[in-house]
Parts: sequence; structure tokens; C-alpha cells
Amino acid sequence: MFKATFFAMGLAMVATVATANSPVATPDPDMAVSAARNQLGVLEYCEAEGHIDGEAAEVQAKMIGMLPAATDEDAAVEAYEKGKEGTVSAMGVEQTLADAAKAQGVEEVALCDQLAQMVVQAGAQLPQ
Repeated sequence: MFKATFFAMGLAMVATVATANSPVATPDPDMAVSAARNQLGVLEYCEAEGHIDGEAAEVQAKMIGMLPAATDEDAAVEAYEKGKEGTVSAMGVEQTLADAAKAQGVEEVALCDQLAQMVVQAGAQLPQ
């Protein structure tokens, strides 16, 4: 389930960024912004734990900069703070990386690496 959550977050982020400057509006921009900020927090947590370098967080921050401003800034900040504590909180799902790793029988570093790779790959698709 956690892999699916990360995958969904990544797809949501890519879709949101792809449509951020198009006439088609995203269904819930606040949800996208909160999910993106949570993901940034998770990446920063992974970096602080020594699991990844800072490249993915830089890419994520660039993607966030392409999103519209949150109308519910408190929710976006809360999502980011949860991410910095190692908790994925997006799309109605909340789970710590440690719990997800244990449930999947992998180390936390593997989940961090998977997320970082996905974000860097998505960032490669962005305009320079």
C-alpha cells in the first residue's frame, strides 16, 4: 500500500505540475499543494537521516514553485511538518516511513531512495 501511496503522490504531483499553467484547473489545488509539501518534508527527513542526497528535495521545491498558492496555508504547513517527521500524509492516508518499511519487509532507506528517484525522474520532464 505504501508503494502505491508514493506512486500516487508522484503521479499527482506530475499531473499537477503539467497542468499548473494550462487552462484546465486541478480539482483540488490545496490537496495537491499539501501533498507536494508533505513530499518535500519526507524528502528532507530522508536526507536528514542520511538515506538520500539533497537533489530530490531541490527538484521537489522547484515543482512546488510551479503550483498555485495554497488557499489553506495552515494545512499545507501541517503536511510539510508531518513529512519532516517522516510521516506521509496525503490523499487521506497517513503512515510513517518506519511503519511502511516494516510492513513491506524493507529498510526505510529503500523507500526514501524509491521516492527520491521518482521525484528526480519527474523533474527531468520539467521545462528548464
